[in-house]
Amino acid sequence: MASPTSDPLAGKVVLVTGAAKRIGRGIAIELARRGAQVAIHYLVSEQEARATAGDCGGAPLFQADLESVAEIERLFTEVAGRFGRLDGLVNNAARFTAFDPLAITEADWDYIHSVNLKAVFFCCQQAARLMKRSGGGRIVNISSLGGLRPWAMHAHYCASKAGVIMLTRALAKAFAPDISVNSVAPGVIPFGPLDERSAPMVKATPARRPGTAEEIAGAVIYFLSATNFVTGQVLAVDGGLSQR
Repeated sequence: MASPTSDPLAGKVVLVTGAAKRIGRGIAIELARRGAQVAIHYLVSEQEARATAGDCGGAPLFQADLESVAEIERLFTEVAGRFGRLDGLVNNAARFTAFDPLAITEADWDYIHSVNLKAVFFCCQQAARLMKRSGGGRIVNISSLGGLRPWAMHAHYCASKAGVIMLTRALAKAFAPDISVNSVAPGVIPFGPLDERSAPMVKATPARRPGTAEEIAGAVIYFLSATNFVTGQVLAVDGGLSQR
């Protein structure tokens, strides 16, 4: 494996949203290991964010509520003020709930879409404005297996993640050629015991096991490192489950 000084991400400024825990934490740590300058975003998980920042060599923290476009604008202003530029964005922050579609309220719908889709767009918008100042960059949106396959009790969530995939494709065209936009769609990535929902999914996974945050991070690293000839793509890192 390349040393940090020879890694294409060495010295690059990359913002990871929702980086305090789980997949976001794994992505941030792998970026730091490769020599990137990581900006750690969090909402309320300050203790976990500080732990992630410590594991990233003392990376700076940025708190923001991504439900608010004004907060998103402030976040990117602060990142630009700290680093002077932005080379990469990983839109990882997301919400997940389960409801019978007949019971979903407007508040339930907005709770998911305000972060899972609306915030992803406005983060992409702010990132692209910064990236264009320094000649370009790379955006990776974390979607989901739920954006590729329908789940009966997660119609609102599936719609938001399918939206992320189409948004990725549209922005790849809009931001080309200087900025690439791609998406990683994780399969089952547990951070505790498998529950009654995830256990059958793992059993149905051709790889016959769940995935890890490190495996998702590997796919993200690929897109952040790739040339601009790789854009508008969706990579399912799901052990083959989306093909069942």
